[in-house]
Amino acid sequence: MSEAPVAPPGASPDLLALFVWLSPAYPVGAFAYSHGLEWAVETQEVSDLASLTNWVDDLLCHGGPFADAVLLAHAFEAAREGNDARLREVLELASAFAPSRERQMETLNQGDAFLSATRAAWPAPLLERLPALWDGRVAYPAAVGLAAAAHGLPLTATVSAFLNAVAANLISAAVRLVPLGQTDGNRALAATLATVREVAPRAAEVPLDQLGGAALKSDIASMRHETQYTRLFRS
Repeated sequence: MSEAPVAPPGASPDLLALFVWLSPAYPVGAFAYSHGLEWAVETQEVSDLASLTNWVDDLLCHGGPFADAVLLAHAFEAAREGNDARLREVLELASAFAPSRERQMETLNQGDAFLSATRAAWPAPLLERLPALWDGRVAYPAAVGLAAAAHGLPLTATVSAFLNAVAANLISAAVRLVPLGQTDGNRALAATLATVREVAPRAAEVPLDQLGGAALKSDIASMRHETQYTRLFRS
């Protein structure tokens, strides 16, 4: 199979690949995970449009999604530079940087699925030689960063699209769990765009040794979700 085309030097980047990779239809199983939101709904931490918007904004600015965006950026840069040692460091950290078993399952399962689908339909030399560089599993954000670098896509647009997809998945879960109507779901999506625009460039500049998070309620929710009596989602 031929490789997907890359925009020539000086041309505007073709972002259609990002629209495909980060759409709800891409077979990574994102719909199966709530990132601890299911527990937050049960405990009434998230119960309406306002609390949902605040929850998602906090995650984008201070939680797991922000850390994932940082890891995506570092995987992207290491792949673009051809720095295999740095790439292995990022992949190792990304696979371990999860506060709970369910969070780790979420990121590794989606990473596996993303790489499998992308290798099959969007082949690139970097993706083909990845097993020779790293014999472990690849976390989802790192997998997206690798694919974007392999196909010459711009970093900020990739981080923005990734964060927007994460927010959209959380809001979709809340529409079903709270429940919220489709109109409020769309309002929540619109409200997160400003946050994504602010956070994406910032995440791309965070040094790896400053990686961290402060959305502790979300981390605790992911731990308690494991023993939640009734569950629709895997995390």
